Amino acid sequence: MDRIIHTPITKEIADSLHVGDMVYLTGQIYTARDAAHKRMFEAIGKGESLPIDLKDATIYYMGPSPAREGRPIGSAGPTTASRMDKYAPTFLDMGQTCMIGKGKRSAAVHEAVVRNHAVYLAAIGGAGALLSKCITSSTVVAYDDLGTEAIRLLTVENFPAIVVLDSTGRDAYLEAEEEAKKQNQA
Repeated sequence: MDRIIHTPITKEIADSLHVGDMVYLTGQIYTARDAAHKRMFEAIGKGESLPIDLKDATIYYMGPSPAREGRPIGSAGPTTASRMDKYAPTFLDMGQTCMIGKGKRSAAVHEAVVRNHAVYLAAIGGAGALLSKCITSSTVVAYDDLGTEAIRLLTVENFPAIVVLDSTGRDAYLEAEEEAKKQNQA
């Protein structure tokens, strides 16, 4: 089912999304990759404040290429999400409700998604130039020294993604693997 979703994504919205739903996000989301996740995780460990509020936050695992003239951002394709798996459960427990990336997630992330009524969306890998057209503004809000891995606040309009891990624990990647095994055994 196609869904138009306005951020922030609350737990109630996350609970209404199901594996296979195509979503089009409009509103504000953050970007953060490995280095920013590590820095925020270390800040939590030290009892320091985070530079962003994780409550109902959507974090897109992406580091953009430089913007062309007249554009707010360059190519903006997803990063492999599993690289954030060691940090994601903590962030979800702190109120984050949505992650966007590509690829499978760990068992610990699955458990945290279900426990926190969250959702994981996949953006189309290799379509960074197309995805960047859905981004109307990009502002570095933290860790500018990390360059492309700085945390950015993006304003997006009809940003396409698909639900691949929902709050009930259904996982599109695992379901596809199981279906492939069944077809290979037939």
